[in-house]
Amino acid sequence: MTRANVHDSNVFEELLDPNNSSKDVWADSAYRSQEAIEKLRENGYREHIQRKGSRSRKLSNWEQQGNRTRSRIRSRVEHIFGVQAQRAGNMILRGIGIVRSGAQIGLRNLAFNLDRYGTLYVSHG
Repeated sequence: MTRANVHDSNVFEELLDPNNSSKDVWADSAYRSQEAIEKLRENGYREHIQRKGSRSRKLSNWEQQGNRTRSRIRSRVEHIFGVQAQRAGNMILRGIGIVRSGAQIGLRNLAFNLDRYGTLYVSHG
């Protein structure tokens, strides 16, 4: 967790957990840079980072198809954050201090997981 004025791409390496059993890294195009891709490869990660297009360089059909494939996987995770934001009204944390904000996020995650558990396991018996 970082303060609001720090973009996630500035702490990209810190977000990677070497103890994670998967070496796949899924991220949006804000994380794509030659430096980031090289660091991932050096550390044995497989990158699945969305590709960027621009007005002067459109994405090829192959790149667009790759983005669609990556989006199918990423959307499953992004959906969780969307549900949490919808239920909370907004994801702006009203509080002082990064520790307090971390506790709020942790409680939201716990509540979501308990609700999801009830949906998946209890109702399907």
